[in-house]
Amino acid sequence: MFGKLKYALLALALTGCVSQDHQAKTQTDEPSYLERNVQDDVFYFVLPDRFNNGDTSNDQGSKTLAISQGGFKPEFKGGYHGGDIRGLQQKLDYIQDMGVTAIWLTPILRNQAVQSGVSGYHGYWVLDFTQIDPHLGSNADLKAFIDAVHDKNIKVFFDIITNHTADVIKFTECHGEDGTGWSTRESRCPYKTLAQKATGDEYTTVIPKGSEFVKSPAWLNDPKFYHNQGDSTFEGENSIYGDFFGLDDIDTDNPLVVRGMIEIFTNLVTEFKPDGFRVDTVKHVNMEFWQQFSPPVIEHAKKIGIPNFFMFGEVYSGDSDVLSSFTTTGKLPSVLDFGFQGAVYRSIVANKGAHHLKALFDNDKKYNDHDSNANQLLNFVGNHDMGRLGYHLDNNEFGWSEAQKLKRSKLAHALMFFARGIPVIYYGDEQGFTGDGGDHAARQDMMPSKVASFNDDTLLGTTKTTADDNFDKTHPLYQSFKEYAAVYQKYQGLRHGEHETFFADDKPGIYGFTRKVAGTNENYAVVFNTSMDSKTVELPSVGNGYVAVYSNAGAKLDGFNLTVGGLDFAIFRVK
Repeated sequence: MFGKLKYALLALALTGCVSQDHQAKTQTDEPSYLERNVQDDVFYFVLPDRFNNGDTSNDQGSKTLAISQGGFKPEFKGGYHGGDIRGLQQKLDYIQDMGVTAIWLTPILRNQAVQSGVSGYHGYWVLDFTQIDPHLGSNADLKAFIDAVHDKNIKVFFDIITNHTADVIKFTECHGEDGTGWSTRESRCPYKTLAQKATGDEYTTVIPKGSEFVKSPAWLNDPKFYHNQGDSTFEGENSIYGDFFGLDDIDTDNPLVVRGMIEIFTNLVTEFKPDGFRVDTVKHVNMEFWQQFSPPVIEHAKKIGIPNFFMFGEVYSGDSDVLSSFTTTGKLPSVLDFGFQGAVYRSIVANKGAHHLKALFDNDKKYNDHDSNANQLLNFVGNHDMGRLGYHLDNNEFGWSEAQKLKRSKLAHALMFFARGIPVIYYGDEQGFTGDGGDHAARQDMMPSKVASFNDDTLLGTTKTTADDNFDKTHPLYQSFKEYAAVYQKYQGLRHGEHETFFADDKPGIYGFTRKVAGTNENYAVVFNTSMDSKTVELPSVGNGYVAVYSNAGAKLDGFNLTVGGLDFAIFRVK
């Protein structure tokens, strides 16, 4: 089995397994996860705490470290709910059967369990960069999980953080002489500028008694390795130098910190052998850090037998100039495409013109350099911060029926699969989850939930609620995603082809594009109809006409004139 072979030997043994056939290609033809190009993957993004509880003995976290103990409140949306790595492993068949080939986990390293009355169930309050959080299991559990995932020829991606650690370092001016206060969304510690700091106008740091040595590696306990300038408002210089809602902002300008961070994450790669990293809060770290950090981490992974180790960053911006600066100047291979999410929202949720999609893809050339391009961007339609697609479909001025919302969800996710870029399914979207907003309100339980504000949601495509077990393979969205994944995996051009718009309505209607692989006969026309009425468009007049790859009953081709039903799409291939 893949997960039990030596990495270096497997990397050598499987070289050349990628099919040279540019025709249809099924999942059974796929090379090993080690050799598979990331552009051939379908991602599933999951919060382990909210998925499935496989070991109730770890619900309260550490049995020996008070700072990583407690916070288990399954009825509270900001508490730990009991999901863990063993529980996730128990549901691998559910994930794989949907066509998923890569699982992205929110941060799994040991957290400060509780800050200001809310728990670290999401994983973004790291204390210890060497151990898995005890609420999720042990290092041995994680290794067993990764072996099991690799045995199924699926990749594992860790969510990592270099911008900050848990909120341990406090300022006496804001948090009291003993440092027991907290910065919150409502009560921030005013930011002190670099100019103020240069004149000696600085905060007085204090670490609460008993917390002086809680971080690992040990150098992270020293305040001199942090900016200590107060809380960010996410504008101007404080976006980089300020604390992210009180979290200790690491001084990534410091060469010692750069070396320390490279060591932390190369050690993680060595110990656990993940297939890549998603990197949190990228735009809140100075660009020079990414230039120094990304290349050696990727090179280290290659040296130990992970030839296609891949990194993508979270740059929370829809501006292609901002996003692309991190894949070019910043030397990150890729980023999450917030621009894609915004264009999908405007065209399918806000019911504006399909030309918003054209405007997005017209900027794709900005991502091109020696090791990155727009085909490697990560496409998504909602997430754990901004909220789910289902929430946005529920909250608009149009009063759509449940059936119309379901069709729009299918359409948005289909665009996520078949436009350029790599699809990322947000866990629960395949079960029609909706929610009441972003952040905590977008992080529902797949296992039966006890959170009242989750359980009163009306889900798409089902009469169930989140109070039920939601691992239903017959759900219409699960079935659609499975179907999309099968088509996506079958045709190379739908994963690697260059994306070029040939038609875009300036109102709800047709958005048409081609996907072509240079030097092959992989040439596709893909047409989306964002209107509720049937629309007709003329396909590019090439070859000997077209043959259907994917279409529903509402799609009819007459010569080069294609009619597509309302809120539907079709894919045709040049004969």
